[in-house]
Amino acid sequence: MTLNEEPAPDTPSTAPPTASTHAVTNQPPPLAGHDPLASDPALRAVLDRHGIDDLGDLAREAGSEEAREHGRLANEHPPVLRTHDRYGHRIDEVEFHPSWHWLMGRAISHGLHAAPWLGGPGAHLRRAAGFYLWSQAEGGHGCPISMTYSAVPALRSAPELADRYVPALAATGYEPGLRDPATKGALLAGMSMTEKQGGSDVRANTTAAQPLGGGEYRLTGHKWFTSAPMNDLFLTLAQAPGGLSCFLVPRVLPGGERNGIRLQRLKDKLGNKSNASAELEYDGAVGLLLGEEGRGVRCIIEMVSLTRLDCVLGSAANMRAALSEAAHHVQHRSAFGQRLADAPLMRQVLADLALESEAVTALALRLAEAVDAGERELLRLALPAAKFFVCKRAPYAVAESMECLGGNGYVEESGLPRLYRESPLLSIWEGSGNVTSLDVLRALERQPAAREALFAELDAARGADTRYDAAVSVLHGELDAAAPARARHLAERIALTLQASLLLRHTPAEVADAFTGTRLTTSGRTFGSDLIPGDPGALLSRITPR
Repeated sequence: MTLNEEPAPDTPSTAPPTASTHAVTNQPPPLAGHDPLASDPALRAVLDRHGIDDLGDLAREAGSEEAREHGRLANEHPPVLRTHDRYGHRIDEVEFHPSWHWLMGRAISHGLHAAPWLGGPGAHLRRAAGFYLWSQAEGGHGCPISMTYSAVPALRSAPELADRYVPALAATGYEPGLRDPATKGALLAGMSMTEKQGGSDVRANTTAAQPLGGGEYRLTGHKWFTSAPMNDLFLTLAQAPGGLSCFLVPRVLPGGERNGIRLQRLKDKLGNKSNASAELEYDGAVGLLLGEEGRGVRCIIEMVSLTRLDCVLGSAANMRAALSEAAHHVQHRSAFGQRLADAPLMRQVLADLALESEAVTALALRLAEAVDAGERELLRLALPAAKFFVCKRAPYAVAESMECLGGNGYVEESGLPRLYRESPLLSIWEGSGNVTSLDVLRALERQPAAREALFAELDAARGADTRYDAAVSVLHGELDAAAPARARHLAERIALTLQASLLLRHTPAEVADAFTGTRLTTSGRTFGSDLIPGDPGALLSRITPR
């Protein structure tokens, strides 16, 4: 009995004995064994347009009880740093739970890492859709998968190194453990840029690179944040004689000798518990120059762009996983004499969350389409805007989904606290909100073609909705008066109009109408505060797991 409840008037003073003291009623069945692709109309619509029909097995595995359990175990048993062996030898290894290895192995077998670089129509879109589906099972292991995917363009600045390493980075086998890369059939890549005095300001890095000849350098310095330190290869930035430069640093040198990479400690993070993030030192580590001295940022920037894409996809996946839990719960839970799914206000909240999920998924996949199509100008502006806005929305959407479960959602067993802890990270990684929104301004200032590509994309939906047309016209004027203090506002408006354009072109009228009516013309700041027009049940039926 809660504090505001009173016994019914006809309640007897002494209750008869019951056969059981623990009868479980009014609880939903576990959401296991569902197909996350079947209840995701935004994803299905994109895949259908491109004729991609081979993700069914991946989706069903992502929604399986087995995958959910491995996701739980990998987070409840986080990685452990082993700096020395029993005899005192320095080993600098990280020990992972078997569930981490299961998740990694399955992700790689589905080609979610560097496989798209081998080519094929729609390869990057297919990979993005798979990454989005698989991340709903567990998000932490997506970090090394993403870095391996995004490392390839940077490696191609040194063709000889690309020829040496890309085939193994794209291989669909999983071979954990530190060995000479030449002896392994499958490799993983990482990124090691951040230093304690600079953070996102990588030009403040102090790690030094001394030339040894033949493209080799000796690196000395401290890196403040390096995720997945057990990967085979790392792209890193260091100060060479010619300025800040990009290097490929293997964990193990040819012949099997450990490179001079010392793991100092693992970070104790809010979330992302399954994934190891380390402070490390380069103690005379051998690095191989990528590109030219002094051009390190230009070399690494494509890797950063693609990991930003995966931040958008990962945020969309977190939101979708939380929404599935909420939609499933209200279908089976009753309160105050009615099923929660039939309560008018609950329907408004969930329909609004469904609308948000559909819009962010459509935008994330459009960016993946742009990678396949080589639409660099569009990506230059749309990607940082989407990274800013979608990743900012994710914690809020996950929290609202958690609240749909009431106290049950706040309990670890529901899985929602893990999603909630994971969601802020993707807004911070690869440039936090201020960094990415200011990057939108840099694109506007330096690349006029990026602005032209943006409005070409937006103009494709002109005439479909007067509210949308008005929003695009306002955006034109706002971009003409862009200023740093308005960077976040501009990034948000770019993302919203892009989402509206996609929904107007590719979703049923009731979906697009609900989005333009609640995102472009009103000021509501909480889910459910703007009335969804028409029947909210139409939106709910699109996304409810079955």
